[in-house]
Amino acid sequence: MGYLAGFKNGRNVFSFADEFKKNPHRSTFSLITHPTFPNANKLMLEPWSRNQRLHPVLSNLLPEGSLRELIAQGLKTHIDNEFQLLAYLGNDLPGAIQALPLEPGNIPEYVLNTHGKATAVKFDQLNQENKFSLAGVQMKFSMKETDGRFTLSNNGNLGNWIIKTPSTKHKLLPQNEFTAMTLARMAGIDIPEIKLVDLNRLDNLPSINLPSETQAFAIKRFDRSDNQRIHMEDFAQILVKYPHEKYNSANYENIGKVIYHFSGQGLIDAQQFAKRLLVNILLANGDAHLKNWSLIYLDKVTPQLSPAYDIVTTSVYIENENQFALNLSKTKHWYEISMAHFETWSAKTGIPWKAIKPHLNDTLAKARERWPTALKDLPMAEQHKQTLITHWDILHQDFRIV
Repeated sequence: MGYLAGFKNGRNVFSFADEFKKNPHRSTFSLITHPTFPNANKLMLEPWSRNQRLHPVLSNLLPEGSLRELIAQGLKTHIDNEFQLLAYLGNDLPGAIQALPLEPGNIPEYVLNTHGKATAVKFDQLNQENKFSLAGVQMKFSMKETDGRFTLSNNGNLGNWIIKTPSTKHKLLPQNEFTAMTLARMAGIDIPEIKLVDLNRLDNLPSINLPSETQAFAIKRFDRSDNQRIHMEDFAQILVKYPHEKYNSANYENIGKVIYHFSGQGLIDAQQFAKRLLVNILLANGDAHLKNWSLIYLDKVTPQLSPAYDIVTTSVYIENENQFALNLSKTKHWYEISMAHFETWSAKTGIPWKAIKPHLNDTLAKARERWPTALKDLPMAEQHKQTLITHWDILHQDFRIV
């Protein structure tokens, strides 16, 4: 697709390859470069330049939080030195993008000339010792499953599961996510395969602080299939926002419009998106921010809504939490949201309400019929279950479960 150059003064410049720009049948790098997206060709005319950080489309490929800190420490680099982080992680990034080093002689002159007259130097492969111990809110790793055991992915061996270890801050978080995701699936939400995995089945983990819990949460990577990469991108990339802007730079109308107008199955995906919005309310998930919604490119070109992920009952960990991550029809408050708000959302996104309302009704009917009984046998902590049941009781009457 192009060339990423990191200059000594911290400037990072991504230049599109001419053959990529001129190819009308090119694979989709980001929706904003898709031939049918407004101003796509104009966006690729000039190099994408940033200081220290990468352009948001690339920056959002990198991990956040404790895992990012762990990697940066191991590489002996600053956590904001995103060129170095991307270089280290370049062989197993989300989606189908790879970032691979080039020999100096293979770099075009126009790439070197994007920042004065520069000279290319050979890029030494980075190594990370994993000798550092960090207290993570929750760490997640790309791992490969073989015969029931999970090993950290490495060069040439792509991870096919995301493993989330227990949190040092939030009690029984893997069990919470497994329960919330299971309930979401029972209400008609498309999710990948999930399971709880005993920690003694995880091999070669770095030295991280873990609580006295025994299980991790595992979710099958939908951007991997038979050791092949499938491209995807989250909505922070699509809307060109940095990770720190994931809560305050867009709303659910913005996401709905993109899905409806640009997905290869626009109405179907818009219906699924609306159902997920409702399920996030019903499950008291206040963390459905921009990075927790993604498009996937199964044919390398055409976007469609990816399976759901990162659905957690967050209210059990945040006292008096009562809000969405983003605005829905000018409100974030769970207990104010009614069916009328969804109708307003539908009108603002241009999606026919008559095509949305039956799907919301179906989701609600399934939740009311299945969830109260199913919750009893799911592994969420009993105290968390009671908090969720209380939440169901005080939702707007349109959405009460029991």
